[in-house]
Amino acid sequence: MRVDHFSIWNEAHKSAVAKEALERFAALYAIEEEIHGRSAEERRTVRNERSKPLLESLKQWFEETLGKLSKKSDTTRAIHYSLDRWEALTRYCDDGHLEIDNNAAERSLRGVVLGKKNYLFCGSDAGGERAAAIYSLIGTAKLNSVNPEAYLREVLSRIADHPVNRVEELLPWNLAAELAGQKPRTEA
Repeated sequence: MRVDHFSIWNEAHKSAVAKEALERFAALYAIEEEIHGRSAEERRTVRNERSKPLLESLKQWFEETLGKLSKKSDTTRAIHYSLDRWEALTRYCDDGHLEIDNNAAERSLRGVVLGKKNYLFCGSDAGGERAAAIYSLIGTAKLNSVNPEAYLREVLSRIADHPVNRVEELLPWNLAAELAGQKPRTEA
């Protein structure tokens, strides 16, 4: 489920229908909380046993509820939004590697979205490409559990004397063990 999926339900007026829909979503998230950290196969199995029946019930309830609502209400719009994206909303049940929502992706893009006006002032296409390279290195460091500040400090201190044909040695996953446990510097 996308992050905006819940916001559209919250925008729907505080009706009993919207409240019940949010409660049904909460039941799905409770299952996800229980299986967090388990193997992909275990997650898929639990989702098929417990989440799929809840989702099937939710879809049936959506379809029945549509007939009782005004065609122009916010709640109707929210139900149509959900039903129109049903396959995408339920795909996570078939693959234990997938999450129930895209919150992690949304969080990882937050910095890009917040900084997009700044990218207009990179000075040139080359400046934009350099900024993209830095963002990629920072993101890769984070994905490899490496402190981005310590990583960049280490790379910048070495790169001038480092052989260009061995630049892969400076990639985050190759420096991870060396940088493990380093904390960012703090200004006094």
